Amino acid sequence: MSYGMHDGDSADGAEAVPAGAAGAPGGGVYDWFRRGVRLLEERHPAAAVQLLARAAEAEPGSRSIREALGRAQYDAGQYAAALESFRAVALADPSDDYAQFGWGVAAARLGDFEASAEHLALAVAMQPGNKHYRAALRQTRATLAARAGAFGPLQPGAPGYLAPPDGTDET
Repeated sequence: MSYGMHDGDSADGAEAVPAGAAGAPGGGVYDWFRRGVRLLEERHPAAAVQLLARAAEAEPGSRSIREALGRAQYDAGQYAAALESFRAVALADPSDDYAQFGWGVAAARLGDFEASAEHLALAVAMQPGNKHYRAALRQTRATLAARAGAFGPLQPGAPGYLAPPDGTDET
């Protein structure tokens, strides 16, 4: 995934902020974005969230910043926040396959497999060759099928099996 700025994003519209001013890190919004992406690439998602959230606050219309923030939030285990970040990007640009994918996997982590299937299916439709998108959609659909009983009733001893209230087994 490329972390360059999307068309229409402004990188030069924000002025540089001296370090420590109102608790802000030094540099401008684009500096925060680049440092946040670098932290994310170095597997420090919680630290990346801090910088990218600051950048998103300063440039709320930047899809690039919001998408990087969503990824950092997801990697940091902040699934509800990640869903909202990916949702904002996807609503701004419904053809953004990665935003649809992010929305779908975050929804799955939150247990909303219906929404997950919808957004993952959109991502797959836009990028049918992406194996990660297809695998996530298969997993979500399998979870939905299992919850609907498509694979038959749970057998005694299986995780989640509940014995009938009368104590008899129906197997």
